[in-house]
Amino acid sequence: MPGFGTIVDAVCIIIGGLIGLIIGKRFSSRFQETLLIACGLSILFIGVSGTISQMLVLTDDGFSTAGSVLLVTSLTLGGLIGEGLDIERHMTDFGEWLKKKTGSDNDNCFVNGFVSASLVVSIGAMAVLGPINEGLYGDSSVLYAKSVLDLILVLLMTLSHGKGCIFSFIPVVVIQALVTILAGAIRPIMTAEAIASLTMVGSVLIASLGINMVFDRHIRVSNLFPSVIIAIIWAFVGA
Repeated sequence: MPGFGTIVDAVCIIIGGLIGLIIGKRFSSRFQETLLIACGLSILFIGVSGTISQMLVLTDDGFSTAGSVLLVTSLTLGGLIGEGLDIERHMTDFGEWLKKKTGSDNDNCFVNGFVSASLVVSIGAMAVLGPINEGLYGDSSVLYAKSVLDLILVLLMTLSHGKGCIFSFIPVVVIQALVTILAGAIRPIMTAEAIASLTMVGSVLIASLGINMVFDRHIRVSNLFPSVIIAIIWAFVGA
């Protein structure tokens, strides 16, 4: 069962999506296009800043980079695993099912909105550390902070992608509930190095979503999702 913090997170996602849906209907297609770019740029630079914060290391001689091998290896192996499992197709199929069940057959943005928003709110250290802290110590503070951030992000994404974004609460509940249940087993793996690796690789995936939105590309970010798990394992084994 999901903890209270995860339930609050899900409710905030729904509220943010509903607000975005109500506001978005007041804008013409020209305004919605600008909002799409604004949202994409925000997500892109959130991802870039997260990656740089982990890769740049301050030394006596100035800045240097770290984690390049980890990043390349995680993305490559994770991408191969994701393509083999065809995660994107499964998420898209689920999105199509939701689209039909919610009577949104005429909403061409529904599936893309669901997949994109699901990845934005599911990738990151807070989505792992929050449920672990709640499951082991009853501390929901990380998830409360994540709830506020998710509300804002989903609100912005709903303005341009429509109501499909609202249903991103489903994978959030499933993933965070699973982490809460397995908190005791996962906690020893989440060393400081593993958290840093998760943040770095997860931020690249978030930046990739921003690239898709701003430059109208189709990076199969869902199929890169296993990269995050590879990064955690790599850091834990090497620690």
